[in-house]
Amino acid sequence: MCGIAGIFARNETAKTPTREELARMCGAMHHRGPDEFGIFRDARCGLAHARLSIIDLSTGQQPLSNQDGTLWIAFNGEIFNYVELREELVALGHVFKTKSDTEVIVHAYEAWGDEAFAKMNGQWAVALWDEKKKKLVLSRDRVGVRPLYITEHAGRVFFGSEVKAIFAADPSVPRAFDAVGLEETFTFWSIVPPRSVFENVEELRAGYVRTYENGKVHEHAYWEPKYCEPGGANTFKGTLEDATVAVREALEKATALRMLRADVQVGSYLSGGLDSSFVAALGLRAKGEKFSTFSVGFEDAEYDETQFQKQMAARLGTEHHAITVKSGDIANVFPDVIRFAERPVLRTAPAPLFLLSKLVHDAGIKVVLTGEGADEMFAGYDLFREGKVRRFWAKDPKSKRRPLLLDRLYPYLARSPVAQKAMATQFFGRNLENSGSPGFAHEARWRSTAALKRLFSGDVIAKVGTTDVTANFLATLPPEFSRWSHLAQDQYIEIRTLLTGYLLSSQGDRMLMGNSVEGRFPFLDKDVIALADSLPASYKLHVLDEKHVLKLASKDLVPADILARKKQPYRAPDALSFVGAGTPSWVEDVMSEKAVREAGVFSVDGARTLWDKCKARAAGGQFSNADNMAVVGILSTQLVHESILARPAAPRDVPIKTMVDRLA
Repeated sequence: MCGIAGIFARNETAKTPTREELARMCGAMHHRGPDEFGIFRDARCGLAHARLSIIDLSTGQQPLSNQDGTLWIAFNGEIFNYVELREELVALGHVFKTKSDTEVIVHAYEAWGDEAFAKMNGQWAVALWDEKKKKLVLSRDRVGVRPLYITEHAGRVFFGSEVKAIFAADPSVPRAFDAVGLEETFTFWSIVPPRSVFENVEELRAGYVRTYENGKVHEHAYWEPKYCEPGGANTFKGTLEDATVAVREALEKATALRMLRADVQVGSYLSGGLDSSFVAALGLRAKGEKFSTFSVGFEDAEYDETQFQKQMAARLGTEHHAITVKSGDIANVFPDVIRFAERPVLRTAPAPLFLLSKLVHDAGIKVVLTGEGADEMFAGYDLFREGKVRRFWAKDPKSKRRPLLLDRLYPYLARSPVAQKAMATQFFGRNLENSGSPGFAHEARWRSTAALKRLFSGDVIAKVGTTDVTANFLATLPPEFSRWSHLAQDQYIEIRTLLTGYLLSSQGDRMLMGNSVEGRFPFLDKDVIALADSLPASYKLHVLDEKHVLKLASKDLVPADILARKKQPYRAPDALSFVGAGTPSWVEDVMSEKAVREAGVFSVDGARTLWDKCKARAAGGQFSNADNMAVVGILSTQLVHESILARPAAPRDVPIKTMVDRLA
């Protein structure tokens, strides 16, 4: 895992990338790859690379080229089927000088062009520079495990794994919040690429490749999901038993690739739930000997899953490492969390994961397996069950019995939204007449979150204007969307909005790479995704039993009580983490009237009133879900303004080991 960045002069009159600019880009993302730093530049293009050495430790330095030095690459990620692709390319006559997956990408692009990306099974952000054609190629993996940001300024294209690298390169690049990006964040919990929260900065869409050549920009999807359709070619034809076998085989292969294709030790996260337990068990099988597992627990029993973590670690016989997080820990680390996340968040959940990745780093491990993606691919969330219940209810809206199924939802929440029957019936019973419309299952959550926008300043509201982010998003749904099952529709939207923009970014890549740790995700393997998408809805959500086929596939490896326990999504204490005795000084600093006015995102009166309400709860008492999200959203937005826009830290000076300068 690494960090990449670069500058491309779109025409011959634009400024040539300088060594100093590229070195600053490396320094701004040194945490993503502290092992080595390298740059390439010619008159039109510069590439910067910060390396975390995982594969081919001795000869995998970047930027790296093809045999004649005309095609250069900066690559962040892993291509897990690089061994097989290399064999194909050798058969075609390609000669390799390293054993790295990076060089395989270069030769694959030479051989197959943009089609090479569809052949890759992995997680990546890639920049390729073709010196002969003066062509820049940018690509991102299928579901957006690895980030890639792009902006244009003064005739030049700047790109990088993190926005910090772009801003560090050239101080004249404008930096400000994007009002519509904030509107998306306070609706979907995240931006939806290509939007970002920064004005004029895009995030390359997952599954896309973009090229710059001859003054033109071309972008297209090299991959799109293909869900099960009645009578369609992409429909699993076997029985549930057949699907159970196929899922087990696909995950065994995917986990083995991620466990064994590394030249360093690989550990595994262990949350105490089905997904990470299954992955850890498969990882142990692939390795055949002990390895390290890592868990986070909480002082607050509502969030803690320690008993299940210990049970699974004991069953596997791993070298287990664990931390227990207190509310004060979240407040102390939150500025670092947001500096790495580079975007507002509405939950504090990334903070404990940042502390967990530090535990991994301190144990000397560079790579961990995680269970991320299982809920999206195999229908694990209550949102999917909620959508099914509400659609069933919509067929008989006057029924008194059908809404009783809501009692089956959110069993893990101390303040469950279904606990108060009358309120739950009113909330979940709204807009049942739209049960056949796209976004129906998500509409209640979006509506609830969007209420937070009452706190926006008049300036942000004016800039958003009449923009309807939900309508705009729903307008981008693919033509085949209507042919998919309701569950497939809900899964697709969840992946586009929450998985890519929040779970894999704010909770995934950014929290891992903040401590120089690479995450690997077997459930997001190319073949696992294709198989999961092909399965009939009833194999994944059987009546109201979530991840049904996954439970069957894992039952000999995961303890029965972990399989039987109610789904408990990973969560952490929220707003009340930032009030009370021992609160760090930064909290009042960013919530001061002066700081809120300077950032310009929120109404000063609204933010201060909410903050006073939060502090009044410090001695005890409950805080509503909406107020929880609002407080965390304001705090994190204020920190983004402080650490990314207003007063960013200077990029670190780093030693450039690989230097290819065509203009020297």
